[in-house]
Amino acid sequence: MVAAGVTVNEIADKGTFQDAMKPVYGRYVLNATPTWVEQAALLLLLVMVIAFLGAAVGVHENSHLAVNMLRTTGPPRLHAVLVVLTDLLLAGFGALMFWFGLKLTIFKWGSMIPLIQIPEGLRSPPLTVGGALILLFSLSHLLRLAYGRDARRDDFQ
Repeated sequence: MVAAGVTVNEIADKGTFQDAMKPVYGRYVLNATPTWVEQAALLLLLVMVIAFLGAAVGVHENSHLAVNMLRTTGPPRLHAVLVVLTDLLLAGFGALMFWFGLKLTIFKWGSMIPLIQIPEGLRSPPLTVGGALILLFSLSHLLRLAYGRDARRDDFQ
């Protein structure tokens, strides 16, 4: 899943760069700038918001550096409390991302992106899906903790 996210980000990076260069080439070489290029570049840039999905994978696989750092900064006797606290904070953050991403998607769906005529709402689903996955993965970690089946290890000290 991570490899697919990296591939999509690489494609979006290359597409954004190429779309950003087309107006320069069009203006100075062809003396005719394509009008749709700026909007397409903005759309591709926002596709890179797929990083939200990468963050969700980091939460799922317990490889998100900031989360692990928060858990290991306190004394060892507070480790269990910090694990629960970070999972609760992540669940709350994921819930907010999901809720407000969904509201943004619905709100912007009726507007069209000028020149390329696709809904503005297509820019925000990665935020919504990423938030839902972060919420889901954090809640699953909390359930595993409650049933004593949490196998996560914060082992980079």
